[in-house]
Amino acid sequence: MPMPTLRTSLRSVLLATTLLAAGVAGTTLPPAPAHAEVPMQGYADLVARISPAVVFIEVTSQSKEASGPAGGPMEEFLRRFGEMNPQFRIPDGPQEERVMHGLGSGFLISEDGIVVTNNHVVENATEMNVKLQDGREFRAEIVGTDPMTDIAVIRLKDARDLPFVEFGDSEKLRVGDAVVAVGNPFGLGGTVTSGIVSAMGRNINSGPYDDYIQTDAAINQGNSGGPLFDTSGKVVGMNTAIFSPSGGSVGIGFSIPADTVREVVAQLQEKGTVSRGWLGVTIQPMTPDIARALGIEGREGALVAEVQQDSPAAEAGIRSGDVISAVNGREVGRHDSLPRLIAAIPNGERAELTIERDGREREVTVTIGELSPDRMQMAAATPEGLGAPLGVGIEPLAPALARQLGLSPDLEGVVITSVDPSGPNADRLMPGDVIEEAAGRPVASPRDLAAAVSESRGKGVLLLKVLRQGSPVYVGAELASS
Repeated sequence: MPMPTLRTSLRSVLLATTLLAAGVAGTTLPPAPAHAEVPMQGYADLVARISPAVVFIEVTSQSKEASGPAGGPMEEFLRRFGEMNPQFRIPDGPQEERVMHGLGSGFLISEDGIVVTNNHVVENATEMNVKLQDGREFRAEIVGTDPMTDIAVIRLKDARDLPFVEFGDSEKLRVGDAVVAVGNPFGLGGTVTSGIVSAMGRNINSGPYDDYIQTDAAINQGNSGGPLFDTSGKVVGMNTAIFSPSGGSVGIGFSIPADTVREVVAQLQEKGTVSRGWLGVTIQPMTPDIARALGIEGREGALVAEVQQDSPAAEAGIRSGDVISAVNGREVGRHDSLPRLIAAIPNGERAELTIERDGREREVTVTIGELSPDRMQMAAATPEGLGAPLGVGIEPLAPALARQLGLSPDLEGVVITSVDPSGPNADRLMPGDVIEEAAGRPVASPRDLAAAVSESRGKGVLLLKVLRQGSPVYVGAELASS
């Protein structure tokens, strides 16, 4: 199963090091004593202990194929995260079922055959065959999957007394720590690579809970679902995505932290699904300009752009324009850390939020709700994604943003932040436009705009009332086909 890859245009860089003769003539390293023994260096003992628990997964699945052209958000996802392969194109013509085969990796966490892997490895699987390093093969069945974090749990049938590995503590990882990746790249069988932790907390825009470990250990297609080990042999991450202009490893790979995997796996084993906490806000990042406008320069957090009706946040009195800086004492650094902190709180439990309002810090107690499937879809859809049918990126018009644009802080609408030059409305809409109405109804949030787009799909055009440089303008916006 192809591993998601981030694709971009990169210029080749040639690194060369030249040792000049001047000033170093006659400087040579002294020879090692004849009796000296040079000890072997490496991870051989570690690998011999951990690799038997890493498995090779062969998946058979059903896919729809069509004669029509591809399109839609999934194709855009694949442009960004993977090699465009016709078998993954999203069709808009007549469709036929066809059999697909994929490869991936995984690792055993119990002697009775519980395997952890990526959801994208086993998604839509009709048959799974799992091979161990010692040559044994097992049929497998899905225990549970979580597309939001790309984690899945499968069970090997009639398995017992199998080797397994344990989770480590990914919070203790530091940039520069040595790590070892084991997997089955390109179906070659057990392959070991090593490297270091290159960065922590990476967001690659693959979902609302992005928090990846970045490593330079070589990871390629087929490594998906394989473990990332620390030097003690504990699993500290699950290899999931690569950044690659060519589809091969360029030394930038991404792994889901073990702490996240452990929490999700425990729920999947217990009930086959994952429950998450729900606050009911739409957030956006704090910028220096917004922080200055709010009188909280130098502070970080998540700016509340929209509070959903009848949500826990609304009941607790949280307002648009508030900045959430901590949850139960844990700081909200980047805005995208807030969804992960809230998701980890069980339904019905109270949480203490630290917010900044009118330049003052205050504490708010909120009773967390449950993120239901429909709310989950809303959480996964970013404002920019909701504007995709119009070929624009959008954000809610928070009071601080309205002030930046010289507008009344009481004005409601959504702001166009970008316009695709090759999109359907490149000559109709402009960055900075504020959409106030769509199809004759007020637009107070990105969800209102998305609802109007959905209802107008059959017409192919949507009437927008736009505030442009302080003046109202009506625009007949074209809707991209899907």
